[in-house]
Amino acid sequence: MFDVVLEGGWIVDGSGGPPFRADVALAGDRIAAIGRLADYPSAQHVSCTGRYLLPGFVDAHVHVDATVFDPDVQKAVLAQGITTCIVGQDGLSFAPASAAAAAYADAYFGAVNGSWPAPTPPPATIADLLASYDGTTAINVGALVPHGNLRFDAVGSGDQPAAPIHVDQMQVALAAALDEGALGLSSGLDYLPGRFADAAELAQLCAVAARYGVPYVTHMRGYEAAAAAGMREVRTIAETSGVAAHVSHYHGPANMLSGLVDDLLAGGIDVTFDSYPYTAASSILAMVALPARLQAAGPSSTAQHLADAEVRRDLLRAWFVDQAENLKRVRLSYVASDDYSWAEGLSLPDAAEQAGVTVGDFVCDVLVAAKLRVGCVFKHPPTNTEADVRALMRHPAHVGSSDGIYLGSKPHPRAWGAFARFLGVHTRELGDWTWGEAALHLSGHTARRFGLTDRGLIRAGFAADIVVLDPAVIADVATYGDPRRPAVGVDRVYVNGTAVFEHGQLMTATPGRGLRRSPR
Repeated sequence: MFDVVLEGGWIVDGSGGPPFRADVALAGDRIAAIGRLADYPSAQHVSCTGRYLLPGFVDAHVHVDATVFDPDVQKAVLAQGITTCIVGQDGLSFAPASAAAAAYADAYFGAVNGSWPAPTPPPATIADLLASYDGTTAINVGALVPHGNLRFDAVGSGDQPAAPIHVDQMQVALAAALDEGALGLSSGLDYLPGRFADAAELAQLCAVAARYGVPYVTHMRGYEAAAAAGMREVRTIAETSGVAAHVSHYHGPANMLSGLVDDLLAGGIDVTFDSYPYTAASSILAMVALPARLQAAGPSSTAQHLADAEVRRDLLRAWFVDQAENLKRVRLSYVASDDYSWAEGLSLPDAAEQAGVTVGDFVCDVLVAAKLRVGCVFKHPPTNTEADVRALMRHPAHVGSSDGIYLGSKPHPRAWGAFARFLGVHTRELGDWTWGEAALHLSGHTARRFGLTDRGLIRAGFAADIVVLDPAVIADVATYGDPRRPAVGVDRVYVNGTAVFEHGQLMTATPGRGLRRSPR
């Protein structure tokens, strides 16, 4: 007796092979059988004629750490067929952290990860974090250990090297978090305080990750033209520690970037990367628009400096002059200030013009008013084209991600559309992938990279995370002008054997789990 039999569909099983005709039976939270099952007893038989059945997608890089409890976010994720999200990205999140570190991450990175929903206090440990996702959401969530959290608690937020005693403290905290089920270690080397770490510090932490058999996931120290330097640092860290490396949101000129990955692979380094199918990025305005030195003492101090007339004059006289061309590419996506919410969706020059001030003054004013909680979208340099996006997607070391951020009225559309765009545009229309390759890049390969040994494939005994979609319809409809539109073409999604999304509607069930690393 099965709980559900999905009948008449074509299975794209996540191994890379072509679709094949079979039924899939679910029992409890597992895939019970695959074959000709229409005549078997089941509590429910669901027709999937003309549909593809794929393993639920695993978003390798996404920022739903706190926003995943929002039903609208769950709907946006599930409408693309994503059933598992990997959080703790870019070296900053809620756990593991002292109260001070959690407050720092919330203040500095709140425009990306959101704030932990009140009145529940933020989790202090990875165990607490993962437990908070058990049965409270329709989506599975796995977590990385953020290096920035470890560094804040050991060293502080400032620009100073980690002494041996600090490294020892970080190693102990990392091991404890991995024992609690974390899937790897993340770093954000363009963000604070992670950018103050050197390769030696990171390699010593990665040695712990290597012993546990988990990857080092890095927002490198620069992309595009700086990617070569960033990848040299990845090589140094991996060679020194023996860790498997994974590069977040890899983008830029594909002929150079593919070669950098191939060089590491040829050198015996286990390296993968994720990317999203757009030529614009999204981040916090402070990282994009301010010098790092001004932010070293923390968000509260940064806001005070920006409000200081003398500091403001120095920035306007030197820094903002040099940044003028870069800031033209920036559009505000989220402003946590009622006084400036009108600026969401506007470019910095347009917003500054409406406010009657210079661009530099506007950046300072809006950051002070929002206490640095300002998000933005910005175009990649012209060295990253659609052709580069497509070429990197086809690399065998690639896995899919959205880098989704769900805050503000004008966020990046990738949060609502990345995986549907992978399928509708790049698989069906352009043929960058076969359907078998799509399931491999978006699920099978990703699950293996993060040690999710019972997910990523449609196999008997595996977790019943399954997406049923119409291959002729699946598409992203979110745009930069209207970004919060859920994708179309996904009929049904099952998470741990329970229907959570049907025909555009989020169901009431919350079978999602905090996914723990499988013991070695």
